Amino acid sequence: MTPHPLLFNPVYRDYVWGGNRIRETFARADAPSPCAESWEVSAHPDGMGVVENGPHAGKTLEALGAEFGAALLGSHCPDGRFPILVKIIDAKTRLSVQVHPGEESAARYGGEAKTEMWYILDAPQGAFVCAGLKSGVGPRVFGDAIKAHDVAATLRTLPVAPGKAVFVPGGLVHAICEGCLILEVQQSSNTTYRIHDWDRVDAGGNPRTLHVRQAMEVIDWHAPELGLIAAVPMQAGAPENRRDRVLRCDFFTMERFVLAAPEPIRPDGTSFKALFAVDRAVTIVWDGGCETLPAGRSCLVPATMPPYAITPPEGGATVLAIGV
Repeated sequence: MTPHPLLFNPVYRDYVWGGNRIRETFARADAPSPCAESWEVSAHPDGMGVVENGPHAGKTLEALGAEFGAALLGSHCPDGRFPILVKIIDAKTRLSVQVHPGEESAARYGGEAKTEMWYILDAPQGAFVCAGLKSGVGPRVFGDAIKAHDVAATLRTLPVAPGKAVFVPGGLVHAICEGCLILEVQQSSNTTYRIHDWDRVDAGGNPRTLHVRQAMEVIDWHAPELGLIAAVPMQAGAPENRRDRVLRCDFFTMERFVLAAPEPIRPDGTSFKALFAVDRAVTIVWDGGCETLPAGRSCLVPATMPPYAITPPEGGATVLAIGV
């Protein structure tokens, strides 16, 4: 394939809890108002990414994976299917208390397995998320809390702030709380089981559908207590830069680059890189070409891309790099 960083037309989602920060913070004039999610890099049929730039403009990510296979996605994706989904979430109000199937429960009960992580882009002072159940909460206690509309009392909370990250494996009960602007990385899945929606209703006075039976089947009642992810320092390619491993799990990895100078990257053919410009635009430069990645946008760098550099503007920039 012609090696070139791929930018995609975002796929926007409007849910009852969304706000306007995707539109306002990232200068997305095309985003609806309100806008809850932007699917940035996706080959899921519920929100298929279409390339907007370069020699492959107009093609879907699914079609490119089928056509180019490992040349695009890397040797870790031999079937040519893009295995993750990268999205921005704007929680003006809190999301429902929910759970996604893990690998084992999806195979047993159906649905698409979904492990995810949240990287906090912005959050007000005092912001928190719900991640897991309190010690001693099992099926009976949780079931009683659902019936009593007292689910909040069973949830573990974690304080969050910009730059922090949370790991949410399949089977973990969770909720994103109000005020959080998040970059979410997840398995390519759109299976969510709502347990409790804070008794809210839509404009017509109707509550959203709950999926309590399915949720009780897939909850991991023995999930460990998880805290905020502790980033691991790594060696950057340029001494002026900082590089951290934010997360490595069975389904995806995330690294963070805090750039003061061009950061050289030498792809080894094993994985694509999905890059997200957190705060300022950066330029991806390789022999024979360059591509600008605007602030708040994502791109997909093919696994067989020639050596390139992520170049920040004067004053520096932060970039997240996601792979498998």
